[in-house]
Amino acid sequence: MRNLDEKYMKMCFALAKKGKNATRPNPLVGCVVLDKLGNIVSKGYHKKYGKNHAERDALLKLENNEAEGGTLYVNLEPCSHYGKTPPCADLIIEKKLKKVVIAMQDVNPIVCGNGIKKLKEAGIEVTIGILEDDAKFLNRVFIKNQTKKLPYVVLKTATTADGKTSTKTGSSKWITSDEARKLVYKMRKDFDCIMTSSNTVIADNPNMKMGRNKWKCILDKDSRVDKNSKIFNDGQIFIATKENTPVKNNQLDIEFVLKELYKKGIYKVFVESGGTLAGAMLKAGLIDEIYQFIAPKILNDNNGKSCFDGDDIDEINKSRNLKIYDIKKVGNDLLIKSLVLN
Repeated sequence: MRNLDEKYMKMCFALAKKGKNATRPNPLVGCVVLDKLGNIVSKGYHKKYGKNHAERDALLKLENNEAEGGTLYVNLEPCSHYGKTPPCADLIIEKKLKKVVIAMQDVNPIVCGNGIKKLKEAGIEVTIGILEDDAKFLNRVFIKNQTKKLPYVVLKTATTADGKTSTKTGSSKWITSDEARKLVYKMRKDFDCIMTSSNTVIADNPNMKMGRNKWKCILDKDSRVDKNSKIFNDGQIFIATKENTPVKNNQLDIEFVLKELYKKGIYKVFVESGGTLAGAMLKAGLIDEIYQFIAPKILNDNNGKSCFDGDDIDEINKSRNLKIYDIKKVGNDLLIKSLVLN
């Protein structure tokens, strides 16, 4: 039976991914409905924030009572409250499902166990925890947003094989291939905001194109950035300076900045910067994930600039630990995607 549960839950994951970048701040959710004989009678997913949740999307497609006595699969606990839409738990009860299989409990405190409780009180059999780790990975952005009230932060680096981002003179164009740089442009579409430093803007004068409705955040403690820089050409700009942000140890309080971005409805941040900001954020525990492009080049110079600069670690067991979840070749380069574990 568990094999069947996992089969249908994987379908839910595939359906959920169709809502990528359209559901924030809501999670990615997919739903599969079986009749009492075990036949799939409907599928649904959360298509866009404010639209029907996955369970409602699937169940409202049914014109008759095909779901009665059947089983509903969903990768996140059905909601139990009125929000943009009515409670999904109520609709499941109304449609007389016999069983509901859930991958993970909702971390939203408004729901968090209440949907499951409502279903059980209605006499519906509930199974929870099917492919739970996969479900948490799928909705890692939502989980961070809900539990920390902070954006999910992904750092992008581009280095030589020996971890350098530029020579000692600052020469860095181009470490990676055209294909890698084009992929970075596409990656930006997955995020609500790019964060960078005044050092990067002054040194490289990048465009960092995001689109009219996206944000760019520049950490510029001493207001050094020229307002005619290319980065101001599109998008909305938030500049963090010592005038609007607390300063700790002569550096801007980046966690405070992230909280301010969250208040603006920014739920996912892409950091593109040099080693100073990257190292400071890693040291402060503010990086959730790293996209590291590694070019087949070796600088072989101790004075070259590193992609991380900040910690003074003297024992290897104090290193930051990562969990690699994806490796692929992009042009001549490697792209390694990792979760930051500590």
